[in-house]
Amino acid sequence: MKAKEFDEKFDAGDASIMDALDLSKAKRSMQKQRRVNVDFPNWMVESLDKEASRVGVTRQSIIKVWLAERLEALAVDKTN
Repeated sequence: MKAKEFDEKFDAGDASIMDALDLSKAKRSMQKQRRVNVDFPNWMVESLDKEASRVGVTRQSIIKVWLAERLEALAVDKTN
């Protein structure tokens, strides 16, 4: 499939473009995973679960999003 045809299908919302992609070697840059263990008090876990449920994501996802937002804010503050 030519790039122009791919772009047209993508812009049209055509889901069949996924068939044209080889995702077997796809990687997200700077996304290497590393497992860490963190202990939280019960009240914090309950609050995290409540917020995660409200937003419709997992506890792990809400923690990742909030940490990423905080780290990005710190990085911005350091550049100012």
